[in-house]
Amino acid sequence: MITGFGNLMQDVLWCFSQVKGTLDIGVTEADIISTVEFNHTGELLATGDKGGRVVIFQREQESKNQPHRRGEYNVYSTFQSHEPEFDYLKSLEIEEKINKIRWLPQQNAAYFLLSTNDKTVKLWKVSERDKRPEGYNLKDEDGRLRDPSMITMLRVPVLRPMDLMVEATPRRVFANAHTYHINSISVNSDYETYMSADDLRINLWNFEITNQSFNIVDIKPANMEELTEVITAAEFHPHHCNTFVYSSSKGTIRLCDMRTSALCDRHAKFFEEPEDPSNRSFFSEIISSISDVKFSHSGRYIMTRDYLTVKVWDLNMENRPIETYQVHDYLRSKLCSLYENDCIFDKFECVWNGSDSVIMTGSYNNFFRMFDRNTKRDVTLEASRENSKPRAILKPRKVCVGGKRRKDEISVDSLDFSKKILHTAWHPSENIIAVAATNNLYIFQDKVN
Repeated sequence: MITGFGNLMQDVLWCFSQVKGTLDIGVTEADIISTVEFNHTGELLATGDKGGRVVIFQREQESKNQPHRRGEYNVYSTFQSHEPEFDYLKSLEIEEKINKIRWLPQQNAAYFLLSTNDKTVKLWKVSERDKRPEGYNLKDEDGRLRDPSMITMLRVPVLRPMDLMVEATPRRVFANAHTYHINSISVNSDYETYMSADDLRINLWNFEITNQSFNIVDIKPANMEELTEVITAAEFHPHHCNTFVYSSSKGTIRLCDMRTSALCDRHAKFFEEPEDPSNRSFFSEIISSISDVKFSHSGRYIMTRDYLTVKVWDLNMENRPIETYQVHDYLRSKLCSLYENDCIFDKFECVWNGSDSVIMTGSYNNFFRMFDRNTKRDVTLEASRENSKPRAILKPRKVCVGGKRRKDEISVDSLDFSKKILHTAWHPSENIIAVAATNNLYIFQDKVN
């Protein structure tokens, strides 16, 4: 049951639940979290990092003493998903960094997830084992082969209990299909296929076939000097397996229907907001590039994130978004220095809550923003260890631009741009959120939870 989503800013008091990760001292590049994803039930939460590792957290069961308070998320499994590689043809190093993780719906006792780096997608099976077979005929208990002449009778192997072990095994490796860096993977609602998108192409895969994929979008021009835009994100519709969207660096979104043709170079719908000429500047093109696109759970809306705003589009209206939320408009005057320190190219993600009524996205200084679509209220919260006492209520943060600064405000000039919230996730049915801040994973929940 989804609770407390209605009037987010009035009813929901967000409080600290837990933080995973070490203190900032001695953090290596490999420890930085690069993706966060809840599974379909919210019982599991996966993170991927720049070192190619996947860590899965599992929610503890309710305790009999406190039946109303659900347990914390604790480490369930950790495995190395990708290793650094080298492309000898192009003399290029391929990073092990995990770009995206996507869960498949659970069909049996095991869990399945897709993870990708820049070039290779892998399907992982995560399963539990708490019994082991004993009494082999051809091997002794240490695993050494027995002398066949010494075997005089056949034994029936038996299963003996053992300590619970969680195993992660790669079931499929989907490689060699992308010339450019993979930025998105999305599982189709038919659960038989998924797509992977890079800068210029989108490929459709069948989960059972690793040596062949179908190219469904190709925007590569014959002459690369004529290249004007790249694909930045792509996602399947949550209910219609023939429909998907992809966004571009020009701030446009294309909705494609795979029933019309095998190659979806001609879109069914094209979403673009005309630019206000009075706002035009040197940075206009960079800040209008869409870094993330997400269908609402209902499938009626698309949410996009660009550098300064989050926009909500109705699938039935292509000429402009129905809602625009300013994430950090106070940075408009700072675009010059953000360009010089490369922050202007940061790719922020965005997420819906379980009922599509609230959206969340990240900002700098470890701030993240929530926007209530019903009441039009918004709030800025901070992921920090300062207020990381259990059940501590998060205080809304405010940024002031020039003039006198109030006691509880922070000046725009003292924001820390090295601390940024790029990746967040929202539990599918409860007010529980996961926020990645550098190498730390913060989990917050509402006071009711």
